Amino acid sequence: MPPTTAPARRPGPGAEPASSTAQEAGRLAATVERLRQEAIEAQSAADGRALIEMAKGILVGRLGCGPAEASRQLAKLAEQSGVTLLELAVDVINQAARDRVSDIAQQFLNAAVDEPAEGSDTHAVRLRAAESGVLAATDAQAVATSVWENALRPLGAFAVAIWVAASDASLTLVGQCGFTEEDASRWRYVPPEVTTCARLALTARDTAVVADLSEAGIPTIGRRQHPEGGRIMLPAGTGGRIHGVLEIAWPNDVPPQSPHLLRQLEALAELCAYTIDEQRPHAEDPGALLLPAVAELTELADHLYDPALVLTPSLDSEGHLADFHIHHTNDRFIDPAGRSRSMVTGSRFLEAYPAAADSGLFESLERTYATGEACQMRHTTLTAFVGDVPLTTVADVSITRHGTALFLIWKIEDETARLANLLQHAQRLGRVGGFEQNMTTGEISWNGQLFSLFGLPATASPVPLEDLASYAHPHDMNSIGRFLRTLLHRLRESSVDFRLQRSDGITRHIRMVAEPVLDDQGRLRAVRGACQDVSSQHWTEVALAATRDQLADTEAESADRSRLTLQLQQVIMPPAPAPMEVPGIRIAVRYRPAETESLVGGDWYDSVVLPDGKILLSVGDVAGHGIPAATGMVILRNALRGLAVTGAGPAQLLAWLNTIAFHLTSDLTATAVCGIFDPENRSLRWARAGHLPPVLIRGAQAQSFPMPSGLLLGALPDTAFTEEEVQLEAEDILLMYTDGLVERRDIAVTESLAQLLTIASRTADSLEKRLDNLLTYSASDTDDDTCLIGIQVH
Repeated sequence: MPPTTAPARRPGPGAEPASSTAQEAGRLAATVERLRQEAIEAQSAADGRALIEMAKGILVGRLGCGPAEASRQLAKLAEQSGVTLLELAVDVINQAARDRVSDIAQQFLNAAVDEPAEGSDTHAVRLRAAESGVLAATDAQAVATSVWENALRPLGAFAVAIWVAASDASLTLVGQCGFTEEDASRWRYVPPEVTTCARLALTARDTAVVADLSEAGIPTIGRRQHPEGGRIMLPAGTGGRIHGVLEIAWPNDVPPQSPHLLRQLEALAELCAYTIDEQRPHAEDPGALLLPAVAELTELADHLYDPALVLTPSLDSEGHLADFHIHHTNDRFIDPAGRSRSMVTGSRFLEAYPAAADSGLFESLERTYATGEACQMRHTTLTAFVGDVPLTTVADVSITRHGTALFLIWKIEDETARLANLLQHAQRLGRVGGFEQNMTTGEISWNGQLFSLFGLPATASPVPLEDLASYAHPHDMNSIGRFLRTLLHRLRESSVDFRLQRSDGITRHIRMVAEPVLDDQGRLRAVRGACQDVSSQHWTEVALAATRDQLADTEAESADRSRLTLQLQQVIMPPAPAPMEVPGIRIAVRYRPAETESLVGGDWYDSVVLPDGKILLSVGDVAGHGIPAATGMVILRNALRGLAVTGAGPAQLLAWLNTIAFHLTSDLTATAVCGIFDPENRSLRWARAGHLPPVLIRGAQAQSFPMPSGLLLGALPDTAFTEEEVQLEAEDILLMYTDGLVERRDIAVTESLAQLLTIASRTADSLEKRLDNLLTYSASDTDDDTCLIGIQVH
């Protein structure tokens, strides 16, 4: 009897069947997959037709027949030999060409005895299809597309790049397939000094392999797509001369390549070299590939006496202007940050000079590029950053457009005028005034700052050296006399400090330095010198002298306090106590105090056998440094010891300890881990209060315990803690530590913990040696205290 089927339910009026949407989505997916397969088959058929047409042409030349007869002959030969028409076409081409590609293909087929015949034929077809596409390509971009689609994509590569090497060892990307347009635009030009994956093959003049980009740390195109991918770089050359580099990118580590497959890749690189060689006159100048006017602008810039830059537009994915590439800088170019021309050339303008976006310079570049209207800007600031320090140059800027390229000239302000202006500001800031007195004519020259120091108007007559004593305090007259005798009679440079009494009643402390100017006969011709107002320095020295004794007392008191804190901590926490053997476990402890006495903190540890035979294990860290942290550590450590004899579990012990920290201390906060080990069943009950979890080492594997909830001690009056239980095994090692072992300033704690687990997994001769290795190779750099307990289960 045929099976019965329940009648289908009809949807109500206006309701759509529940499965209709799913059915439509399924049909759409099937249609997309069918169209994709048809596209792949069409591409393969096109490649096959190209090879078959090439084989027909060979038969036409050899047999002297027409295309129709050659087609019939080819079909007849394929039928007689029992192979497909495409395979016979490849064989005809190989026999006719006998070039390096055909030789390598044949060697590859002969060597692949373990592979099915169908797979071997597929390799030969791919190689010949790639050759056909390369020979038919009109530019390097088409070459890259053909090589990747026909030969490299079936091998697992996700992208390929073709680089042209210029005479100055720079690299230009002339073809790529598989990389993003953003990456291709960013890596269009690589200056000679930049080390990339492609340059490895250019420097070694041989095949270079980078198995893992993340480990090698070498920049290259497409690294952001697959940061842990691999690269194979092959020099592309003909006639013993390298024209460029073929770079093949894998999404993961480079798989092992057989010698025959490497020779196949070398043949593909040689095919690319022929196309590169044909385009080489254009590739020597990277800008000539993009803009016809760039070569003329480059030549014009090199003949100017002012710094000049040639800029080419950098467009985003939608074709809008995003930035400008610095295509060329001439010999007169001076970078405000002191960088060389090679470091600036090839970069983007806003990357080299980000402050141009705020100064209006980049806006002027955009306007000139959009309208073609030339722009002149006077006293424009050109700012570059070295680290976080801005270095600024003032220049007159001229911007013109030639085709779609920009010509930027910046004329630095006159150096003499700039230095004179700089000197004036330096004299003003340093309160320095200069003078010169002609001893023959009596003519005296003062600058404006010296009139200001003496409290005289600029229209007043300068004070001669002979009358200097009349403006000084009476107690300084002898000093001024010695100064003048050394200067005017002994003809030697001299200096003097004196108190200047100005007409407005203000007294200033002045330091005067002067030197004699002699003529050819050694006679005194003039005196020139400078005066500086050192009043603030004088009163500063007086204040320093008054507080020097007080500072010395303070330093001595601080040193005594630090020594007392360190001694207190070392008495309670010895750096390396002897290992402790207790039933079921062996305990070793390491304590590393802070390298700086001022950082003495409140790290503590404890291990004690309780009356019931169980073992208390704990570590903690009191916030802060100095005597308050050390005394707080003593309070919590001793309190935990006393509370543990009650037989309470770790969570209850931490709850009681939190009450003590909150109510019985002064603003004390701390983190802690508390564990109770039972030797009878090798179980560990533990809880945490804001502290890092313990680490378990079992065999050659190290892992952190899960992190249960638990707020730090002393933060809130009532806090509940979560207790966990772990079953340990013989030869397990348990590590409990404070954050001084892993804390770093530059990376997250999770990364430091990962490094700790790697170090802990290393084998060691003994428990003590393992702890010493952890202290030696830990990633911490904060110079904080560190407590480390190692527990080995018997």
